[in-house]
Amino acid sequence: MVIKTPELLPKSISSHPDYPTENLTIKSWAEEDRPREKLLSRGKKELTDAELLAILLGSGSRKENALQLAKRILSSVDNDLHELGRRSIPELKRFKGIGEAKAVIIAAALELGRRRQILQLRQRPQIKGSQDAFQILSPVLVDLPHEEFWILLLNRANRVLGRERISIGGVAGTVVDAKVIFRIAVEYSACSLILSHNHPSGNLQPSTADCDLTRKLRQAAETLDIMVLDHLIISDSGYYSFADEGKM
Repeated sequence: MVIKTPELLPKSISSHPDYPTENLTIKSWAEEDRPREKLLSRGKKELTDAELLAILLGSGSRKENALQLAKRILSSVDNDLHELGRRSIPELKRFKGIGEAKAVIIAAALELGRRRQILQLRQRPQIKGSQDAFQILSPVLVDLPHEEFWILLLNRANRVLGRERISIGGVAGTVVDAKVIFRIAVEYSACSLILSHNHPSGNLQPSTADCDLTRKLRQAAETLDIMVLDHLIISDSGYYSFADEGKM
């Protein structure tokens, strides 16, 4: 039997078909295969989600390296980063190899990513359709385990003046006060509004209450010479647009 010494190992261990990299620590890999070195040499866009997460973790446990741990965590949420963003610190700590410090790092990184999406409002984007509204509203709604109601406030050219949360509820619903909505709309001098709330269950179909609320708010807005252009129901599987479905 020939035992391979470190000097005789292939240059790129992780790409060699006959060598079991799953049993090796990341430090024993060829430099070009390590996530951190790969980012430095090839750029962050070349890394997989698991490799990026492995960099955040820094290390794994005795039985698996950081990349294996990252893959296991992502596999638990079907490789859905939105779903991972919903995980609380206690939930993350249930993974062997994840203590409080690593759980906090994961949560902080995902929150920074969410906030980065929010910054686009400073440019006052123009809303040309439901997809534009979804791109602006989804960062604040898609990962929530409870319902919230938000509005987009637009000027005459349909450019976004602001985005405001109206209410926070439970898993099954949230209470919306029309007076709060229109007070905020007047403060912004908004010419039109887009309503939005999320369904944590993932079901995008509007309820009877959703339809009634949309109708009442649209009628009330008319008395203030404000248009309600749409109402989006958002979940991690996409969105439902009242306007696109001809219900405005």
